[in-house]
Amino acid sequence: MERERIDNIKRMQYVLNMRPVLNKDALFSDGTEYYRSPAEPKAGEVVIIRFRTQRNNVDGVYLVYGNKKQKMRIFKTMNGFDYYAAKIVMPEEVFRYHFEVKYGWVTCYYNCHGVSTEVQEHFDFEIYPDYSTPDWAKGAVMYQIYVDRFCNGDRSNDVETGEYFYIGDVSTRVDNWDKTPAVMGVREFYGGDLQGIMDKLDYLQELGIEVIYLNPIFVSPSNHKYDCQDYDYVDPHYGRIVKDCDGLLAPGDRNNAHARKYIERVTDLENLEASNELFARLTEEIHKRGMKIILDGVFNHCGSFNKWMDREQIYEGQKDYQPGAFVSADSPYRHYFKFHDENRWPYNTSYDGWWTHDTLPKLNYEDSRDLYDKILEIGRKWVSAPYNVDGWRLDVAADLGHSNEFNHQFWKDFHKAVKEANPNAIILAEHYGNPEGWLQGDEWDTVMNYDAFMEPLTWFLTGMEKHSDEYRADLYGNSDAFIGAMKTHMRSLHMSALETAMNELSNHDHSRFLTRTNQRVGRVSYAGPEAASEGINVAVMREAVAMQMTWPGAPTVYYGDEAGVCGFTDPDNRRTYPWGYEDTSLIEFHKEMIAIHKKYRVLRTGSVQFLWNAYQGLCYGRFSHNEQIIVAVNNMDEERETLIDVWKAGISRLEKSRLTRIMLTHKAGFTNEEEEITANAGVLCLKMPAFSVTILHHKN
Repeated sequence: MERERIDNIKRMQYVLNMRPVLNKDALFSDGTEYYRSPAEPKAGEVVIIRFRTQRNNVDGVYLVYGNKKQKMRIFKTMNGFDYYAAKIVMPEEVFRYHFEVKYGWVTCYYNCHGVSTEVQEHFDFEIYPDYSTPDWAKGAVMYQIYVDRFCNGDRSNDVETGEYFYIGDVSTRVDNWDKTPAVMGVREFYGGDLQGIMDKLDYLQELGIEVIYLNPIFVSPSNHKYDCQDYDYVDPHYGRIVKDCDGLLAPGDRNNAHARKYIERVTDLENLEASNELFARLTEEIHKRGMKIILDGVFNHCGSFNKWMDREQIYEGQKDYQPGAFVSADSPYRHYFKFHDENRWPYNTSYDGWWTHDTLPKLNYEDSRDLYDKILEIGRKWVSAPYNVDGWRLDVAADLGHSNEFNHQFWKDFHKAVKEANPNAIILAEHYGNPEGWLQGDEWDTVMNYDAFMEPLTWFLTGMEKHSDEYRADLYGNSDAFIGAMKTHMRSLHMSALETAMNELSNHDHSRFLTRTNQRVGRVSYAGPEAASEGINVAVMREAVAMQMTWPGAPTVYYGDEAGVCGFTDPDNRRTYPWGYEDTSLIEFHKEMIAIHKKYRVLRTGSVQFLWNAYQGLCYGRFSHNEQIIVAVNNMDEERETLIDVWKAGISRLEKSRLTRIMLTHKAGFTNEEEEITANAGVLCLKMPAFSVTILHHKN
C-alpha cells in the first residue's frame, strides 16, 4: 500500500510538472462592447458577458454576482486564447459581478483591478441599467475655445475702454493681440467673438475637430463670463451690436448706472436677439460640417451684474425688466438669493456669495421653485431649436445647492429636462475627485477627466502639478504610480462615462501643458510671462498628444495648444491664439494624431491594457478581439531597447506577427512613414528613441 501511495504521488507530480502554469496575464475582461454586449443595456435586456483566458489553460471560469455563480462556456478560440461567455438578464438595479477562475486546486478571481487571490467585492465590475451616453461623444475629438482670445471677427462689437466698472477698475480694450494677459486681467478684452469662430471653422475642420466646446458666452461683464448677467442671451460683445450709443464712464466715475453705452449694448432686446440669431447661424454651420457644439453652463452662481440681482443698477427702472433682488425687497427674484439682513433694502448687500465673492452671488434653489424651474428651462432652451446645442459642460457642478441631497435631486431633474428636449445631448460636469455618486445614469453623463487623465499624465511626463505650483521628482517618470492612479480613478468612471470623458492636457483653469514641460514651478505674478516659454520641450508635448489621442476618452485640445501656446496658470493660460505665428510643425502633428485617432475604432471603444513599464517607460495596448494598437512611450533623454509582451493585447503567440508602425514621434521630430516590425511568439523587441512614442497597428 505504501508503494502504491508513493507511485500515485509520483504520477501526480509528473502531471503537474507537465501542465502549464496558470497564465494570469492572459486573464482579461472589461466593460467595453467586446466583453459586454450590449455595452449599455436596459433593464430586462439579455446581456452577454465575456472573459478571456490562455487557450486550454484553465479548468473553469465562473461569473459570480450576488450569491450566484454561473459556469461560463467557451464560445470562441483564436490566437491562442479561449473566450468564455455567459448570459444574464439585466435587473432594474446595479448589476455587480466578478469572475472566478479554477485551475486544479488553485482558485483566483478577476475584477476591474485585475487578478486577486481573494474576493474583493469593492472592485467588482458594475453595469448600470439604462445608463447610456451619446455614441457621437464616445472618443470624440473636442476643441475648447476661450472665446475672447480665439479670433476677433467683428471689431464693431469690441468692449470699449471705460465702458463700465468692474472689480476695481474700468473695462479695457486691448489693441495689441499679442499682449500677454495682465495678472488681474478680468476686465481686459481682446475682441474674440462668435464671428471669429465662424471665420475659423475651416481651420478647425482641417485639424479634424468633431466637437467645439465654448467657455461661457452669455451676457457677462468679465472676459471669462463665469459671472453670468443674463442666461437668456448671448453677450452682444460676442454677437451683434445693432443699436449703440455714446456714454462711456467719465474718468473716476465708478457708478455703472451711468454706463449708458454698456447698458444699451447688453440690455437692449434688439442687440440681444441679434446675438442669439448669430449664434443660431453658427450652430447651424457647425452642424452642416458634421461637427457638434457644447456650451458652458454656470448654474451654481451668477454675477452681481445679473438681471435677477442687479447690484450695478443697470436694469433698474427699465421697462423690459423687473426690479432686481438687490434693488427691492419686492423683487420677484428676492428668493433667488439668500439674504441675511432683512432690513437693508433698498440695495441689500447681505447676500451669499460663492466662496464669499460678492461678485458671484450663489443661487438659492432651495428657497425658490421659480429659480429651479427657470434654470431647467435654460437647460432645455439651448439644446432645442433654433440653437440645437449638443450638450452642456457644467461648471462646479457638485457645489450647486446647499446640501448633497438637493444637489443630486437638481441634477436628476436637469438630466430629465435636457434629455427630453434633446435625447442625444451630453451632460458633462466639471468635477475634482470621485464622481461615482453622480454617474448613475440619471444625472451627469461624464466628467472633465482630471483624475484619470490630466493629472497622472502630467506627473508622469513632467513631474509637474497641473497649475505648475509644484514639482515632484518621485512622480516624474514613475510608471508604477501612473498605472496605479489610472486603474484607481478609471474604476470611478463606468465605461460609458470613460469613453466620453473630456481628456485635456490644458484648459482655462490650469497651466499650459507645453509650459509644464520646462519643469519650472511658477506663476506669472512673480515669474513673469517669459518664464513660461523658457526651457520647454516640444518632444514631451508630442508624447503627451500621442497618449491623449490613444487613451480611452474624448481627447480635447485647448485652443492654441496645437500651435505652441505657453502660459502659467490662470490668467496666463488664456493668451490669444497666435494667428500667423503658429508652430506649424506642432499643428501638423496634431492633425496626424487626430487622423489616427479617428481612423481606428479601437481608439474610441477598444479595451486598454498595460503591457510593459519601467522608469520613464510605458507601453499599453488598445484592442478588440481582432485588432490592436500598441503605444510605447520612452520619456528618457536617451534611446532604449526593451521586450514587450504584445500578446497580452490579443496578438498571437503561436506565430510571427507583423505590426505596422503608423507613427513615431521623437526628440528631433516625427514621422508617419510606415515601417514593418515583427513580433515573435507575441513578444516585440522594440528600439525607442529619446523622448519618443511609437504607435503600431496590427489586425488579425
